[in-house]
Amino acid sequence: MEIEQKNAVSLKHPEVVFLSFFGVGFAPWAPGTFGTLATLPFLYALGLLQAPYLIFIPFIAVFTIISCYIADYAQKKYKLHDPGWIVMDEVLGMSVTWLFLQTQNLLHLAVAFALFRFFDIFKFWPASYFDKEVHHGSGTILDDIISGVYAGLVYLGINATGLIS
Repeated sequence: MEIEQKNAVSLKHPEVVFLSFFGVGFAPWAPGTFGTLATLPFLYALGLLQAPYLIFIPFIAVFTIISCYIADYAQKKYKLHDPGWIVMDEVLGMSVTWLFLQTQNLLHLAVAFALFRFFDIFKFWPASYFDKEVHHGSGTILDDIISGVYAGLVYLGINATGLIS
């Protein structure tokens, strides 16, 4: 008979369900990519509503703040720093990139996805600062928010050149 560890990471814990985006973060490889991919259907559906993107900014901001605190709680509870199963940062970062989209075209969404993954992986400053130097849960989350802004700005530049239609 196996005894469950009190602080074992498990989908039985609500903070783990939330931070892993309902278990997506437990993908056997590339959990960040899977977390970002899992976000796309939701973002696409929201885009189909044709609501002004600006109305989503307060929701993303609130979820970012909540995620910072829950990530900090979970990292202390499980004695981990930025574990791979936390993909709520990718969900939020991709959501930030999505705010920059000029159309709901799937090609544009795919370009935004690729740009976000690029910036999330390479973590240009100040994302790298938050990733390496901020040990609160906010470091786990905010590096992806910054990467999302970078990806969004580069998307705008690419879109302005007419390279994607």
